[in-house]
Amino acid sequence: MERKKQKICLLIHSLSPGGMERVMSQLAAYLAGKEELEVHLVLYGITREVFYPLPESVVLHRPGFVFSNERRTWHTIKTLFFLRRTVRDICPATVLSFGEMWNNLVLLALYRLGVPVYVSDRSRPGKDLGRLHNRLKKWLYPTAAGFIAQTDKARGIARENKRNSNIQVIGNPIRAIVPGKPEDKENIVLTVGRLIRTKHLDELIRLFVRLDKPDWRLVIVGGDSQKQNLMVGLRELVRELNAEDRIELAGTRSDVDEYYRKSKIFAFTSSSEGFPNVVGEAMSAGLPVISFDCVAGPSEMIEDGNNGFLVPVFDYTSFAERLVLLMEDAELRDSLGIKARQSMDRFSVESVGEQFYSFILNK
Repeated sequence: MERKKQKICLLIHSLSPGGMERVMSQLAAYLAGKEELEVHLVLYGITREVFYPLPESVVLHRPGFVFSNERRTWHTIKTLFFLRRTVRDICPATVLSFGEMWNNLVLLALYRLGVPVYVSDRSRPGKDLGRLHNRLKKWLYPTAAGFIAQTDKARGIARENKRNSNIQVIGNPIRAIVPGKPEDKENIVLTVGRLIRTKHLDELIRLFVRLDKPDWRLVIVGGDSQKQNLMVGLRELVRELNAEDRIELAGTRSDVDEYYRKSKIFAFTSSSEGFPNVVGEAMSAGLPVISFDCVAGPSEMIEDGNNGFLVPVFDYTSFAERLVLLMEDAELRDSLGIKARQSMDRFSVESVGEQFYSFILNK
C-alpha cells in the first residue's frame, strides 16, 4: 500500500527576480525531491509570473482575480480570503511564509486556522515597516509556530523585540556555481542585484570611474525594482562620466552564471541586507568579494582578509583601496577566491534545505 504523502505549503507574494524569490524556488525544489512530501506553493501577490523554474511536481496556486491598486483595499481583503480558503483546502502539515509585511498578511489570513505557520523575514533585521505593520508584527508574529532568522544578528533583534519564542537561524541556500577557467576570465568588476537605492550603484559607478583603470570594466547585472526606475538615471550618469566603454548596465539576465565565470572581482555596495544571495553566489564561483559590512548578511559569509574583504558602510575610500589592491594582485585574487569557494559548502542547497525541513516539520 502506497504511503500517503505529507503536504507542505509554501507562501510567497512573488517569484520574480530577487533573492527571497530565488531561495523559495530552491526550497520548493529541494522539498519536492523528498518522496514523502507533496509540495504546494501559493503565489498571491500583484505580480504572479514565475521567473525561477519549479519542478513539475510542485502544485502551484494563484488567485483567480487580477490585483488592482485602484481597488487596493477590496483586493487585499479578497487576497486574505483566498489565502485562508486555499490553505484550508490543501490542509498541509505545515506552512512556510516569506517576507516581512507579507507575513503579517499571511498570519492574519490564517489566524486560528489550526495549521502551524512558520515565518521568515528576508531583509534587514529590525527594518521599520511603518506604524501599521510594526503593530501587526508585534501582535501576529508571536502567534506563529516559529520564526526563521537568516543570521545571528537577526535572531538577536527578533529576541529583543519578542517576535517569537521559537527562533532558528538558517542561512540562505547558495547555488554551487562552476568557476570560470582562468583563460576565459576578463578584467571585470561585477556586481549583481536589483536596481534599488540601498545598493548605491551610482556611488559604485563614480568610484570605479575615479580609479581610472582603463583596462578594467564594471558590469552591473540587475533590473529596476520596487518602482524606483533607476536604470534611466544610471545610464545617464554613465554617459555624463564618458564611461560607456568601461561600464555595462546589463539589466536582468537569466545567464548570470556566465558573468560570475568571466569576472575577476565582485563588488557589493549595499547598505541594507538580510542575507545577500549574490555575495554567496560570487564566492561559490570563486570570486574575491569586497562588501560593505551592513547590519546583517555579508559578515555571515565573509571573514575579512581571509576569504574576502568587509568594509565599513559608506567608507568608499577603504572600498576603493581594496578594489585597487585586488585589481593589481592576481595572486591575492586567486587566494581569496579559493577560500571563498571552500567556505560556501555550509550553505549548500542540501544542507540549508534539510535545516528548513527539520525545523518546520519538527524532525
